Amino acid sequence: MLNTLAAAALAMSTIIIPPGGAPGDTPPPDHITIDVVTINGSGCRAGTAAVAVSPDNKAFTVTYSEFMAQVGPQALPTDFRKNCQLNLRVNVPQGFTYGISSTDYRGFAHLERGSTALEKANYYFQGMSQTAFKQHNYAGPFSDDWQATDTTEVAAIVYHPCGEKRNFNINTELRVNQGTSDKTKTSFISMDSTDGSIETTYHFAWKVCPPPRP
Repeated sequence: MLNTLAAAALAMSTIIIPPGGAPGDTPPPDHITIDVVTINGSGCRAGTAAVAVSPDNKAFTVTYSEFMAQVGPQALPTDFRKNCQLNLRVNVPQGFTYGISSTDYRGFAHLERGSTALEKANYYFQGMSQTAFKQHNYAGPFSDDWQATDTTEVAAIVYHPCGEKRNFNINTELRVNQGTSDKTKTSFISMDSTDGSIETTYHFAWKVCPPPRP
């Protein structure tokens, strides 16, 4: 699936450039667009994930419509684990590069007493080392919205190499363990949304690229 979603340009008359190319949250003033190059996984069939850049160019969001792992009498044996792999082309203005400073994950879970669930994710630039998976665990009884945030220390942020073309890969997994819970009851964890209100938010960190060598 190839789907281009553009954000409105940030209306600014001036922009503060971080001194010396230091990382910051001040985005470039021009359009940022994201192309979904490929989408794979048991939790995101084609057409069930949408990507959009925030109006202020400081983040982008991923919204899923069928991303749920479950166990119980109506669940298939493979439903206990769902995953989604996105390959994105992030188009930023010339002279800037980006990394991810933090990520906010949101969803809903219903876990019977004795069951557990987890959400884990990582992301990396194509052809570069993968970041470690970060995991968040939940235990029943629980029936509510859930939210988790992964933050990267400034010194550890990985930036897209200036002057190169490397796609951005996101891997996300949801998993439910029935444990000692009542097998006649359903437990699930989801990251999907029918109204667009539940989304994963990736916050950009920006740097100014050095001028190309003559």
